[in-house]
Amino acid sequence: MGDLPGVTSRLKYLKELGVDAVWLSPFYRSPQADAGYDVSDYRDVDPSFGTLTDFDEMLSTAHALGLRIIVDLVPNHTSDEHAWFIEAKAAAPGSAARERYIFRDGKGEDGELPPNNWQSIFGGNAWTRLVEADGSGGQWYLHLFDTKQPDLNWQNPEVRAEMESVIRFWLDRGVDGFRVDVAHGMIKAEGLPDWDGVASMVEGEHSEEEAAKERAMNPPSPFFDQEGVHEIYRAWNKVLKEYEGDRMLVAEAWVEPAERLVRYIRPDEMQQAFNFEFLLAGWDAERMTTAIDNSLAAVEEVGAPSTWVMSNHDTVRHTSRYGLSVPTSFPTGISQSDEQPDEALGLSRGRAAAAIMLALPGSAYIYQGDELGLPEHTTLASEFRQDPAFARTKGAETGRDGCRVPLPWFGQEASYGFSHGSVSPGQPWLPQPESFARYAADLQNGDAASTLELYRDALALRQEHRLGDGAVGWSALHDPAAGVLAFANNGVLVVTNFGDQPVRLPDGLLEELTVKLRSQPTALADTGESTAPACASELAPNSTIWLA
Repeated sequence: MGDLPGVTSRLKYLKELGVDAVWLSPFYRSPQADAGYDVSDYRDVDPSFGTLTDFDEMLSTAHALGLRIIVDLVPNHTSDEHAWFIEAKAAAPGSAARERYIFRDGKGEDGELPPNNWQSIFGGNAWTRLVEADGSGGQWYLHLFDTKQPDLNWQNPEVRAEMESVIRFWLDRGVDGFRVDVAHGMIKAEGLPDWDGVASMVEGEHSEEEAAKERAMNPPSPFFDQEGVHEIYRAWNKVLKEYEGDRMLVAEAWVEPAERLVRYIRPDEMQQAFNFEFLLAGWDAERMTTAIDNSLAAVEEVGAPSTWVMSNHDTVRHTSRYGLSVPTSFPTGISQSDEQPDEALGLSRGRAAAAIMLALPGSAYIYQGDELGLPEHTTLASEFRQDPAFARTKGAETGRDGCRVPLPWFGQEASYGFSHGSVSPGQPWLPQPESFARYAADLQNGDAASTLELYRDALALRQEHRLGDGAVGWSALHDPAAGVLAFANNGVLVVTNFGDQPVRLPDGLLEELTVKLRSQPTALADTGESTAPACASELAPNSTIWLA
């Protein structure tokens, strides 16, 4: 599974990569029905991952290296094995124990029908009926995700007080902030009305026009992005201010358009929110330009930094998406029976896109393995899949396991070094594809042409030029209709060729400016056609350069 001592052993690697902070997915006590997002005890470490002492040692080591630690907070739901839910099941309808969750009587003559028509994000009904001791049907409980993840009732003051206590518990231990899971989901509309729309996690779009049309046809959800969530985050903002240092909250909120998303990062609420519009843009100069413009304009209204991310634990890796025949498509997973990406093409585009993202102002989030150029595991056999969405949809949704496969550390070791040095090394919780051998960190380390060294170089230059604190100014070279994206930020000119043919750069440009970064060694080629003292150059397809 990996564990907290393992994380501690890799912190030096992350420091050398050049990141400032590490966001950890849930490590709390959990039955692991949904990769730890079903928490049974928010104040303890699951034995699979170690102990609270291991956590404290990891945190202390990180801070000594100058790294901050962000932990995942899961406030929308608990595990059905949480003490509160066990108590609620044993309690009577209307009891204080049941009021911590969302229990309702069913419809129909004997309450045999769900209280409303809501569907789970993971597929199937969002309600499950309890079975009483005598075998009769009881009340139903709401779970927007898996049946083992009952939703908390955030209208209950006891729930609010408990989660603030959990936040203080981890702040007292020294964590630097929280990534808030399903940050837009805690408050449900009064009366829990029926809704005929379809909710999902990160969802692909093809244009702003199509997105607007979809919003018009799909009425606002009664369980996402309700006004009441903002009161919660104003209260949490006050909690963080009780502590010294620069503590932060980042929202995982699947909210669009950008104008609604940035309401979560107003001055008295959270500090950051994940920018999924950029992730969804795909490999397309016009869509990426629009995403950058929309994102920067929206955050300017509230005085917060933008965020940039291309992959995460809920999406097909961008290196694989970019290698599909339609590189703006957004599959929920890729299986053996689906189109297989062009791995080399996807990697070239992924490296070029990384060089765009790491030059943008704001905060850049790198998903584990992005820095190695890892592709999706697209041929994972069904028997190994663990995503509840795969099981609940009977395989209709491939699920997220393909992007969660453990990293390859050593190309020649068993399991590519995952669990390296472990007392009892074994097969990893998800099997790795053979292709991972050539992406192993030890093989890339020190290889100037590798993706790992590209990320290290880009992050070092990002720090040197303070690109995170800069601003985007579109260059005269910017021509997204022709597949060219070009902008300047704090004295660095970034140029990307999204097309499949070389793009000629202006004569003399490489005399005026120095090439600081190439997304691939062959990104630039001398054309030999110029009469100028120095020949003009061409920017290769699917390539990015930084000039300064």
